[in-house]
Parts: sequence; structure tokens; C-alpha cells
Amino acid sequence: MQSEQKILIVEDDSDIAELLRVSLEDISFHCEICDNGSHAVERISRQDFDLIILDIMLPGLSGLEVCKEVRVKKPAQPILMLTAKSSELDQIIGLEQGADDYMTKPFSVPALQARVRAIIRRSKSYLLSTNPTAKEESSAKVVMGDLIIDPSKRLASIQDQIVDLTALEFDLIYYFIRHPERVFSRSQLLDNVWGYDHIGYEHTVNSHINRLRNKLQIADGGDKIIQTVWGVGYRLSEKSCFIKQ
Repeated sequence: MQSEQKILIVEDDSDIAELLRVSLEDISFHCEICDNGSHAVERISRQDFDLIILDIMLPGLSGLEVCKEVRVKKPAQPILMLTAKSSELDQIIGLEQGADDYMTKPFSVPALQARVRAIIRRSKSYLLSTNPTAKEESSAKVVMGDLIIDPSKRLASIQDQIVDLTALEFDLIYYFIRHPERVFSRSQLLDNVWGYDHIGYEHTVNSHINRLRNKLQIADGGDKIIQTVWGVGYRLSEKSCFIKQ
């Protein structure tokens, strides 16, 4: 029997926390609530969660500080940040600290449920593929200079050192590799990689591109593997020649 998937809701507004809990338990997730950032870090260090839903404004440590600490200790931990609708800066900073995604308050319950399902589905796929007992796929490795992408294990490495990519970061770089000649707009990437309605969430793409560039900069020899095409979107660098093994 499959174990119940657990979500930690870190939110000090009891009404919002209860709305989140009820909405997600309605679609069969088990939810626990924490109302303090410092307590949340302690709890996450002792226990595994399939997703952390994290408010920005918290007593103890802020949501941004919690996100930063969790990302260091558990690089693959899925994190969904909650931000105020008017706070564009918080959205950007939250993503740059390592959040997988964000939602603005107020939010609709169906949108929340769809977002949570998408994040956990991607994370589950990542964990299954990195499990040594999992059945390996036949996808060939891709070599781009010092960077090696292994789709069957969903791993990236540079000079034999594993690069700590989140599940979504891996999906993003591999999507570019599978479409090396194409330029993608932010909306297209959200539709095809994130897999949900993109309106108002373009910051997510920008921040994930920046994080990928930072993590892969050792391998690109000074050139960005993912290039910006001004006024259009992003594409794989024309200099990123790769071979399959």
C-alpha cells in the first residue's frame, strides 16, 4: 500500500493555514501545520515531507530564511512559497532563495490543488528515477563539454561531481536539450515544463534560468548554456554542442 503523501504548511495565519489544510486533505494529502519559521526548520530537519508550503511573513525566521536553510540541508526538497499579491520583490527573492514555485494571496482552491499536484508529481518522478532499485530507462546520456546529463537517473554532473538540481531544474535543462534548435517564450516553458496556467507567474521562469546558470557556470567556459533571446525568451546556446552516449 502506498504511503500517504505529507505536506508541511508553514503559515501563522490560522484561517489561511486551515483553508490550505482542508483544501489539500480533500485531494488526499496529509497536512501538518507549523506557525513559526524557527520551529519549521527544526521539524524539517527531523522529518521528511513531500512538499513544504511556506509563507513569507513568519515569526521566528522569515519564510525566505527558512527556504534558504532548507535548500542547503535538503537540496531536492520541494518548496511552494506564498507571497502577498502586491509584493513582486518577495516573489523574486523567494525563487532566488530556492523555492520551486510561488502562489500569490488570495488564491483559488482549484489553482492551489493543481499547483501542488504538479510539484509533487515531478518530485515523485525525480525520487523514483534516483532510487538505485528503480528500473532504468534507455535514454542516452548527453555530454556537453564537462557537463553530463543522465536522463535515466535524472542526474547532472560536472567533472564527476554531482550538481544539486531540484526536480524542476533538471526538467528545465533537459527540456532545452531535447529541443536544441528552438527558442521558447516564458509562457511556453511554463506550459510545457511547469505544466499549468502561466498567467502572472513569469518570474518563476526567470529565476529558475538564473539558478540553473549559476549551478552550471563551471561547465560553460564563460558562456551561458541557456541564452536569452531578447524580446522572445530562451534557448540552448548554439555553442553547446553535445553528444549522446
